[in-house]
Amino acid sequence: MIVVTGATGNVGRPLTQALAEAGEQVTAVSRHAAAVPDGVRHVSADLAEPAGLTLALDGAKALFLLLSGDLHAPAARPTDIIDLAAASGVRRVVLLSSQGVATRPLGPSRIAMRAVEDALRESGLDWAVLRPGGFASNAFPWGESVRTQGTVAAPFGDVGVPIVDPGDIAEVAAACLLEDRHAGGVFELTGPEVITPRQQAEAIAVALGSPVRFHELTREEAKAAMTRFVPPELADDTLDIIAAPNPAELRISPDVERVLGRAPRPFNDWVARSIAAFR
Repeated sequence: MIVVTGATGNVGRPLTQALAEAGEQVTAVSRHAAAVPDGVRHVSADLAEPAGLTLALDGAKALFLLLSGDLHAPAARPTDIIDLAAASGVRRVVLLSSQGVATRPLGPSRIAMRAVEDALRESGLDWAVLRPGGFASNAFPWGESVRTQGTVAAPFGDVGVPIVDPGDIAEVAAACLLEDRHAGGVFELTGPEVITPRQQAEAIAVALGSPVRFHELTREEAKAAMTRFVPPELADDTLDIIAAPNPAELRISPDVERVLGRAPRPFNDWVARSIAAFR
């Protein structure tokens, strides 16, 4: 049995589906009750309180660990999840980390994630670490303004990074959970091209077949919007990258293709599959 945390999110949902379609027994973990694929067990748990995972981990052989905001919750001890997994008999953990652990190691959110990576390496378990850059699905919050105003609002409109399709992350995660050959790997996951927010807006317009205007936000406006969903330190770390990406953050990684045997999918492919969110 494989446990997927963050199972209702942009990575966890397609990962859960892929594992179920591969014939695996899957336990999907999320904070709240949620619809899951047929045959998948659902457990509600808050990763900020690792003891709540005890039921989910019972009988599990592998764990996909996505911490997100739980990494920064007050009094959070995310390394306790790794200890609990080992004590429960889990043999393999695939951790969704961040590219910034390597490219911006002194950012507060990156220091915290590095500590989790280090704990996993020292756990005695089989492991793999996924370090994606920006997600294509970060465009989802534009959905309402595109639908109601025909507008995308974002900072640093002409600064691009090679954002990655979360579906590609999910496929890489599935391979790392199921295939022994990826054990001990650290995989940097990017898309196939550098693309700016203004170009993303243009791609949405093409997919819709109607104009989409681009409005450039200040950093302060962008941070105010982001901190409705993520902790301030994570917002600052993210804004630092998208304001002035360094050469490592502009690099097109070969790792998606190395694991999956195909090139990563471009942003316009993600938009075509997600266009209902913008109509």
